[in-house]
Amino acid sequence: MATKKSTKLTSAKPKKVFPEFDRLKAYSLDEALKLLATMPAAKFDESVDVALNLGVDPKYNDQMVRGVVSLPHGNGKTVRVAVFAKGAAADEARAAGADVVGLEDLIAQVEKGDINFDRVIATPDCMPQLGKIARILGPKGMMPNPKLGTVTPNVAKAVKDVKGGMIEFKVEKAGIIHAGVGKRSFSSDKLAANIKALVDAVKAAKPSGAKSNYLLKLAITATQAPAIKVDLSSL
Repeated sequence: MATKKSTKLTSAKPKKVFPEFDRLKAYSLDEALKLLATMPAAKFDESVDVALNLGVDPKYNDQMVRGVVSLPHGNGKTVRVAVFAKGAAADEARAAGADVVGLEDLIAQVEKGDINFDRVIATPDCMPQLGKIARILGPKGMMPNPKLGTVTPNVAKAVKDVKGGMIEFKVEKAGIIHAGVGKRSFSSDKLAANIKALVDAVKAAKPSGAKSNYLLKLAITATQAPAIKVDLSSL
């Protein structure tokens, strides 16, 4: 009579153990950052992100929230910048540290799907030619926009701003703004300064149709850590 082969049970990969904290409690910003610092870190330098719930419905134009903010300490990411410019402006962009500069050749590169950059800047005179690639750059959130400072004659300043820590923010369908504000390797002071700068910029971008209760909730998290709620009054 054949005997059944014994089956060896394999245990699931153990989950990371995080310090005890109240997931429903809203901590002060300082407390939240100290708590985050005590959580087990990954083997890589995790991103620290913010989720900010707003009292808006972005399907209405007068409740759309969008803007830019210069984080005092950057977000820890290397940003590759492409600039659509010609002549002296193109030379200024290269001197300022732009990674890719061009016009017709750069448009052709984008049309082929070769997009090896993260942000796009353009001079006003080049915008008409960018219409043919708007359907490519638009869905990726890369289309230059004068309201965001990415359509400008002063491309050198724009490149330095983007390279130095300027980020875009935009409210999503659920009324939430997600933004990277640094790395786990940043000190709590630097993270706090970046978070406060973001919140201040979102406040300044309050649209005319927003409800009186505009800022609703704030949470911070790292790539492999749970979300920690933050008391907005502590900012």
